[in-house]
Amino acid sequence: MPEYKAPLRDIKFVTEEVLDFHGHYAKLPGAEEATPDMVAAILEEGAKFAERVLSPLNRIGDQQGCQFKDGVVTTPDGFKEAYKQYVEGGWPSLSHPEDMGGQGLPDSLGMLVTEMIATSNWSWGMYPGLSHGAMNTIELHGTDEQKQTYLTKLVSGEWTGTMCLTEPHCGTDLGMLKTKAEPQADGSYAISGTKIFISAGEHDMADNIVHIVLARLPDAPAGTKGISLFIVPKHNVDEAGEMADRNQVSCGSIEHKMGIHGNATCVMNFDGAKGFLIGEANRGLNCMFTFMNTARLGTALQGLAHAEWALQNSVAYAKDRLQMRSLSGPKAPEKAADPIIVHPDVRRMLLTQKAFAEGGRALIHYCSMLVDTMKRGTADEKAEADELMSLLTPIAKAFLTETGFESANHGLQVFGGHGYIAEWGMEQNVRDCRISMLYEGTTGIQALDLLGRKVLMTQGATLRRFTKIIHKFCKEHKGDKRVKSYITALDKLNGEWGDVTMKIGMKAMRNKDEVGAASVDYLMFSGYVVLAYFWARMAVTAQTKLDEGTDDVGFYKAKLQTATFYYERLLPRTRSHVEAMLSGADNLLAMDEDNFLFLNA
Repeated sequence: MPEYKAPLRDIKFVTEEVLDFHGHYAKLPGAEEATPDMVAAILEEGAKFAERVLSPLNRIGDQQGCQFKDGVVTTPDGFKEAYKQYVEGGWPSLSHPEDMGGQGLPDSLGMLVTEMIATSNWSWGMYPGLSHGAMNTIELHGTDEQKQTYLTKLVSGEWTGTMCLTEPHCGTDLGMLKTKAEPQADGSYAISGTKIFISAGEHDMADNIVHIVLARLPDAPAGTKGISLFIVPKHNVDEAGEMADRNQVSCGSIEHKMGIHGNATCVMNFDGAKGFLIGEANRGLNCMFTFMNTARLGTALQGLAHAEWALQNSVAYAKDRLQMRSLSGPKAPEKAADPIIVHPDVRRMLLTQKAFAEGGRALIHYCSMLVDTMKRGTADEKAEADELMSLLTPIAKAFLTETGFESANHGLQVFGGHGYIAEWGMEQNVRDCRISMLYEGTTGIQALDLLGRKVLMTQGATLRRFTKIIHKFCKEHKGDKRVKSYITALDKLNGEWGDVTMKIGMKAMRNKDEVGAASVDYLMFSGYVVLAYFWARMAVTAQTKLDEGTDDVGFYKAKLQTATFYYERLLPRTRSHVEAMLSGADNLLAMDEDNFLFLNA
């Protein structure tokens, strides 16, 4: 049976030894409670909840799925009870303001707990995960009254939240949105329209659901400039802040999906439902980006989660499964055959998963530190962190989900034919992972955002903010012979990142389609360079620990060996991405659309 164990050793390596969370917290305003002892206790308890409560429900959720009848959604066995434990444990309130009932701890600490929850049971984790996005949106853009009415209940976990963007005729292109918001005499709005693909839109785990909904006012401008944002609760709320009558919002159906069966993906119908404007009229998309960026970082975490889960289970299987003898001679002569972990190609798949999971962990939690700074730093610190996050968010979301899916497939492949059988859980991991490259903006959309908006539209300023960090790191360690191979390769790629950007920019001045033609390869190239930076940082830390003397030699040697694998086996993929992105748009656009398919002889 598949299992999950929280990788606390690696989490502590990344957060304490590489990223220095404790030093970060010591300088972070309002983070006084996040002491090393407090952090350790939270991680230990979070690990227990993920391993003992959520992990056993992962397969149950896949097998049973959510059930829909007469507008009511029933979650799989154990999901509701697990959520009750989650709320009783105070987990929803961990990283939210104390004046709203939260514990006031840093967002990065909450992200560590979220990683364990996500990896143990992604479908279950989506229910509270969507709530965090709703909380952040109301916290930043809501009125004081809205915060007291809705945010406090979301923070406590009594209610959950969603975001409602997509409609049957529009997904990425929100400018086509049709949902209407009619002003009412009491200051509310009547919301009418249909939203689809709404994760956790209806369920039985909490009494009320707070929908964050995009809609148009009657006099709104066309396109994205005419979209407003609204709070639309499942149950209306009275003056005392308690649930009242049912609002005119209902679940029309749930989707039958490839994966994440334990999470309800709903069609939501708004039939004159009472809603309340968040932020300024016709500025809803700006407010919604708060939710979307939260969700995008959360979806990046999904890539890490599926890579980690695949790694843990495929390593255990590879150590146990006997097949053939090693080409260099028997490694377990007392057995009928050698365990498959001795075979080079199995090692290739396991190390690929390990490199992406552990490299992705460093990237994710570095980003979560930036979120801390964006919320609690000085004005200058906030501006720098915001610029770095604007660059890294599309890279993290798209690159980690692409490599997470690759890792999930490698995990299945290690199991051979058994991987295709449901009882091992590997095929579920592949199915659950596949959605990550689609929602919150596909890989192609993230790539356009990165290259077009974040890099070229800033004339490379946002990119230079991060490449300067890499350059400084390389300069600091340039004379260190112990890590010379990593630093030399990273420094060269960092320079090339700027060069290829300039070349694409020059082409785009003549033909804007060059941006779309290059964008995905550009994003993947960027992702490999970013992970190379974090692997170099981890290698420096590991080598230093070994030189100082440590009882944990195996752990640090494995870090260096994985870094070497990443640099020698995975980083060369950047060469094909450079060739492809610079090959131009003609090889994509030259063919007449009628010539893509010929069916008649």
